[in-house]
Amino acid sequence: MSPRTLIREAFTGHGTVTRLAGAALLVTTLASQHPHPAFERARDRDLFSFIPNWKFFAPNPATHDFHYLYRTLDENRETSEWVELELIKDRRMSQAFWFASRRREKAVFDICSAILKGIGKGEDPTPTAPFRVLAAFFTKLILDAPNASHVRGYQFAIVRASGHDEGEEPEVLYVSAYQPLDSAAAKPVPAAA
Repeated sequence: MSPRTLIREAFTGHGTVTRLAGAALLVTTLASQHPHPAFERARDRDLFSFIPNWKFFAPNPATHDFHYLYRTLDENRETSEWVELELIKDRRMSQAFWFASRRREKAVFDICSAILKGIGKGEDPTPTAPFRVLAAFFTKLILDAPNASHVRGYQFAIVRASGHDEGEEPEVLYVSAYQPLDSAAAKPVPAAA
């Protein structure tokens, strides 16, 4: 069979519309992966999300790590030392293929990014949904601790560090007001010195 006959058969007969639609989707998908904004037009007009976004590299890669710390206030109004929340565990080779437990780490990272974005705009993060989700996360973490019955409230902080580069000092990005663990309390517990 000649190449001309193969091309003619591809564009005529049974299944032509399916083949053409598949080819158009393939070409559009490949073209939309290019980083130039001109190639984003097809995805902008894609109402039903048919065109996947399979870019191999993040357009704005993370260059810092977030560290999450908290301290508690007990019944005697004494504040504990800051405790770092260890979300990032040592990696295993099998996690290159399946790493479902990273979803928690990624969720906290995304929530903190949303909180910090609002703070960057001058907004108070306290009434926002990301803040309430993060506060609920810390509340559950503290209530699951062995000495939770003596805790009246807590405070958390978000700190940015450069990771393995020890030449750059960590930067405190946000420190919350004390959050009461007693649901009957209407106001945050005042901070202890």
